[in-house]
Amino acid sequence: MRILLTILLASVLLGCNEQAVVTEKAIRPIAWSKVSETNLKQLRTLSGVVAPVEATNLSFEVIGKVETVEVQLGEIVIAGQVLAQLNHRSFDLSLQSAQAQLDKANAAMAEAKNTFERYDKLVKQGLVSQSGFDNAKATYDSNKSAVGVAQAQVDIANKNLQDSTLLAPYDGVITKRLIEPSQQIGAGQAAFEVEGNHGFEIEVLVPETLIQELKQDTFLAIRFPVLTGVTMQGRINEIGTRAQSANAFPVTVILAETNNKLRAGMTAEVDFVFDGIGRTGYKGKTIAVPMTALRAGLDQKSYVFVYDIEASVVRLRQVQTENILNNLVYLSSGLSDGEIIATAGVAFLRDGQQVTLLDNSTQRFN
Repeated sequence: MRILLTILLASVLLGCNEQAVVTEKAIRPIAWSKVSETNLKQLRTLSGVVAPVEATNLSFEVIGKVETVEVQLGEIVIAGQVLAQLNHRSFDLSLQSAQAQLDKANAAMAEAKNTFERYDKLVKQGLVSQSGFDNAKATYDSNKSAVGVAQAQVDIANKNLQDSTLLAPYDGVITKRLIEPSQQIGAGQAAFEVEGNHGFEIEVLVPETLIQELKQDTFLAIRFPVLTGVTMQGRINEIGTRAQSANAFPVTVILAETNNKLRAGMTAEVDFVFDGIGRTGYKGKTIAVPMTALRAGLDQKSYVFVYDIEASVVRLRQVQTENILNNLVYLSSGLSDGEIIATAGVAFLRDGQQVTLLDNSTQRFN
């Protein structure tokens, strides 16, 4: 009995000192964003080829035998630098011959001029016939023409001599060397290929279904399969108006950046982004939301959690997806401009759950 009394007394004392524990239900904070209307964007990736903005094949304008080649493949050159020379002997002889003909013509013209001036005085005095004067004048005019022809031949010979030396047209690098010393070369035959140092461009063929969507000076994202992780910006510079192979139109995109690893002939992947049609055939304004905001449902349906400002709860709402681009999903229905949605952790939310909005100005880390 004494033991029972002791236990009962201890229980009474403990009960008097016990404090009521009040538990509050935790309110979940959510990451959120306010949605806005935007155009429906579509992406089409096409393959292209890297090409220099400035490149040309160089050739001699005259025929001859290659005397010297002054540059090697891959060598950097500057504008006006000598690249190669033909043997000058035949050009020197042609110039000497033309100069001799010019001297001869000048001498004949001087003699004809003296005769004409003498006859001009005599005919006024009536000492020579009019026909004699006319013959002297005709001879003088003929010799003047001969001098002009001879001077033109000298100019041509001089130009041929100058053209026997091939010069770099601009600063760049030798990408092809197609001649060797002692080689006989014809006029217009390619001798070098020079690539300028004014950057690169991408040459791409765009199908007829897409060409109408392109606009001049639009900026595009460009990637290179051999340069992992490298993405550069390019600007549409030229849009062809006539189709080439397979009804595709040539389009030139100039790179707005540089990279020392780029080489002419490399493959490029160009992302063409344009206003398009959704997978359901929808055209018009859409709402773009992060992929993390979507919750998958049955029968391939998609949902988002919309924040109810008055009740401070989230409501599960079905939406219609149209396209996905750069981790954004474009919706044609289910959301309105200005509504607030949950953008993360949607798998752990439920319809009608009370939530609070995280402060977006505070940076958080997982």
